[in-house]
Amino acid sequence: MGLERECELALPVIDFSDENLKPGTDTWISTCDVVRDALEDHGGFLAHYNKIDPLLNHSVFSAMEQLFDLPLETKLQHTTDKPIYSYAGQRPDIPLYESMAIDNPLNANDCHKYTTTMWPQGNHHFSESVNSYAKKVVELDYMVKRMVFESYGLDNQKCQSLLESTDYILRCYKYRTPKEGETNLGVRPHTDSGFLTILNQKLNGLEIQLKDGEWFQVDASPNIFAVLAGDAFMVWSNDRIRGCVHQVFMNSKVDRYCLGLLSYAGKVMEPEEKLVDEEHPLRYKPFDHYGYLRFFLTEEAVKSASRIKAYCGI
Repeated sequence: MGLERECELALPVIDFSDENLKPGTDTWISTCDVVRDALEDHGGFLAHYNKIDPLLNHSVFSAMEQLFDLPLETKLQHTTDKPIYSYAGQRPDIPLYESMAIDNPLNANDCHKYTTTMWPQGNHHFSESVNSYAKKVVELDYMVKRMVFESYGLDNQKCQSLLESTDYILRCYKYRTPKEGETNLGVRPHTDSGFLTILNQKLNGLEIQLKDGEWFQVDASPNIFAVLAGDAFMVWSNDRIRGCVHQVFMNSKVDRYCLGLLSYAGKVMEPEEKLVDEEHPLRYKPFDHYGYLRFFLTEEAVKSASRIKAYCGI
């Protein structure tokens, strides 16, 4: 296999730890285009991001293990009116998979409220770790979105409006080791229902489908984050950006933990008008994100070739 072909099969790794990566610099401008190209080609990329202190990284993953070690009846106690925000697991089609979502992890009070639901006696270590981690990862989320807006030549105020109306959750994932006779499939190929997902895995298992259909295995590293465009990003970009198809396989002999910061549009959204033209005609109707989340697990959605197009496609 030649070098050119190897490069085609690799997911871009973009350095967000460069001290020169500031708006207006040559490094920033060139990185904006690399980010946009990666999202248009593959729906995602890998970000080298060293802003998470090793002690914090260890602390938050330790907190996740504590969370999943709780009895099932305790994990089910956190309920919300927001669809797909609650506990997910115990599914016969994907038996290894289990996940929980912490709403608004950027807010210390909301982290404390979630924590006291799980640990009525309190668990300051958990609450503090989750809040500190989310605040660091959201800085990467902000940068990526600003770069996409800038690369498309869009006004910074539009990006600021999007960021201010965004809802965040920190989704915690656990994949247990397969029992004898069980598949090692963690989760089937899918795109996320959100706007942008930023994943960090403690062990290998994540695979991302590249534009040519090949699967790219993401190596676990504390400083490597998988940045994945979701269905809402497709709507906003009018299909210029593709949703990132990814899957998980359990190949380790110990349980696998993963953390994802996911963003959702807090208001009705529609394709950015400047991204609609003769070459890219309007593809979607106005998009209510929480309406879509309610539709996401319906029979109609599950049977459709594309859930997002079934919900609001033209």
